[in-house]
Amino acid sequence: MADPTVPTAAVYLAAQAAAVPVLTVAGISLGLRADVLMAGFGGAVAAITLLNSVPADGDTVRALLRTSAKRVGVAIGSAVVAGYIAPLLALINGVPDLLMLSVAFVAGAGAPQMLPWLIDRFARGRGTTDAGGP
Repeated sequence: MADPTVPTAAVYLAAQAAAVPVLTVAGISLGLRADVLMAGFGGAVAAITLLNSVPADGDTVRALLRTSAKRVGVAIGSAVVAGYIAPLLALINGVPDLLMLSVAFVAGAGAPQMLPWLIDRFARGRGTTDAGGP
């Protein structure tokens, strides 16, 4: 008699291979897809190298280390932003799943420029653009 667990194991392994891996930290699912994170990271690296979104402060060793730390922080932050924003943008705009990685790349590349603008705009209160301060 054949082992009854073999077909079940084969179906389980096939389903697991087809599923998109989701990032977990300490057993808690963050809901971030690994492929979207990598595309966002690639976009962030492209923005840093091509657009010079993190300019250097000086030529000393301290300035080099500070700039390198900023670049790593920008790349990680942009990848996380792309990981959360790309599925939302794809859902809102009806982008097919095949273009999700392209949306994540663009979101990762645009995050260093767009986030400071959004924070500055919404820090004044509900997105108003008046020039008057508090």
